[in-house]
Amino acid sequence: MRPVIVVLGCGDIGSAVAVDVFRAGANVVVCDLPRPTHARRGMSFIDAFFDGHGALEGIEARFCPDIATVCATLKTRDAIAVAAIDENELIGALHPDAIVDATMRRSVPADHRAQAHRVIGLGPGFAPGVNCHLAVETQWGTTLGNVLRDRSTAERTGGPPLLGGAGRERFVATPDAGLWRTSASIGARIHAGDVVGTLDGRPLRAPLDGSLRGLTRDGVAVAAGEGVIEVDPRDPPHIFGLGERARVVARGVCSGLGLAPREDER
Repeated sequence: MRPVIVVLGCGDIGSAVAVDVFRAGANVVVCDLPRPTHARRGMSFIDAFFDGHGALEGIEARFCPDIATVCATLKTRDAIAVAAIDENELIGALHPDAIVDATMRRSVPADHRAQAHRVIGLGPGFAPGVNCHLAVETQWGTTLGNVLRDRSTAERTGGPPLLGGAGRERFVATPDAGLWRTSASIGARIHAGDVVGTLDGRPLRAPLDGSLRGLTRDGVAVAAGEGVIEVDPRDPPHIFGLGERARVVARGVCSGLGLAPREDER
């Protein structure tokens, strides 16, 4: 019988985990908030929450509005289920074999150990034996993707790796909460100073020349400090498919779950 894995968080990390775990033979449900704000839509299943379906590296995702539809999708075994259902309600209904927390929250992570035999925490704030059974390191460096059994994950430090010489400066975050509107397309070429979208009518501009690697979906309510724009200045850019960091973390999760991803499908 296929194990049932619930992945919390549909950003690029959570989506990569879902892809590898699904390829390894598990039934997968990805849970996130309604109308998620994650910007790396070409590297995740985010658009499935809006369009009802999506695909990432040949793996299909199907939006499920309720638990009955989630269960029906799991039975067909032909797609990853994505759902905007309260995570505790979803977990309580499915009784999954494992939970992977890929929300990458800046707040203290929730402890789901009482809800599954194995809980794997990704990113800062997780400590095996405290709020998860295992953790996987997500910080760039020599320990990226390591399965941690007896120590905490690294604290959030430093900044993003350089892409074409650009680090933090390739991102644009919202100065305040508001309604994000954009007519731009993920992957589009832009120039520094171009208006990419508006926050409650105030323009947010491209920080440099390049391609839109990250672009939060149009019409989404965002909090202050949300990264709604990311520019990749490289030629060619990497916009679609699993990212390097996400791939390594996903392999670590498969190892922690005792699953072997099918390398021939990478």
